[in-house]
Amino acid sequence: MTTSNVLISEVGPRDGLQNCSGIMPTEDKKRWISALAAAGVKEIEVGSFVSPKLLPQMADTDEIVRHAVQIPGLEVAVLVPNLKGAQLAIAAGAHKITLPLSVSETHSLRNIRRTHDQVIDEAKAIANLIAEQSDGKRPHFEGSLSTAFGCTLEGPIDEQVILKSAERLMAAGCDEVGLSDTTGYGDPASMRHLIRAVRRVVGDENLTGVHLHNTRGLGLANVMAAYEEGITTFDSSLGGLGGCPTAPGASGNVVTEDLVFMFESMGVDTGIDLEALMATRDIVSAALPGEELYGFTPRAGLPLGFKGAPVPAAAE
Repeated sequence: MTTSNVLISEVGPRDGLQNCSGIMPTEDKKRWISALAAAGVKEIEVGSFVSPKLLPQMADTDEIVRHAVQIPGLEVAVLVPNLKGAQLAIAAGAHKITLPLSVSETHSLRNIRRTHDQVIDEAKAIANLIAEQSDGKRPHFEGSLSTAFGCTLEGPIDEQVILKSAERLMAAGCDEVGLSDTTGYGDPASMRHLIRAVRRVVGDENLTGVHLHNTRGLGLANVMAAYEEGITTFDSSLGGLGGCPTAPGASGNVVTEDLVFMFESMGVDTGIDLEALMATRDIVSAALPGEELYGFTPRAGLPLGFKGAPVPAAAE
């Protein structure tokens, strides 16, 4: 069942920047995040609490979170690899925490240096930490099923491993699980199949979001397949920035500008002002000279008279 509105979760300041060779200055990050929020983006993954030795692009995440949580109406999300990261995220005031469990254990060991069992132990510890927080200070806790559609290190992943991982994350205390096509292996048929399979074991209400990459040009096709399965939250990155440094060959995310244009053209409300969104590309271009930004919509421009189609009336 499809809905008349969706949530676009901008991951450029985290997933996008972690794969860039340059480091965006902190003040430019703040300007970018504030501009995205002003354009109507309601959720932004602003960084990750990881070692700056591994990802120097994320060294200022604490300061960035503390800035972002001051923006009215913005849901501030972060990625954490372990309990220590969650402690830092909660101290900074993050509203949402995502813990990645790569269903490819080879990738998990390379990405966050944890086996599946160790990730589940971290999930339990994080859930307990969240439960200890006072009302109003408990962040939403998502367990991300990374490399769910295939891995550049292991290839296809046994579906039973994926389903068991989803069950274990929920049992460990996650509020929901998300599906991540980290390497861009997914296609519309596999997207539909895996969403249905995971929902059978965790419940429809516990899988509402997907994180998709556009490695082979199927990003928007996969979005449509997920949307038609009732998924309502879609991660994307301005200019298609991003990729996974520990997954060889994994390239950028679905382009936020193209994603918003597609939904608005269909009469599906994103709440985002496309022209204001595209203007934020200037901030990124100036802060990261030489970094290529992708997207068909920014290059072609909006169609003459485009305002976003009204939501179609229900058929009688």
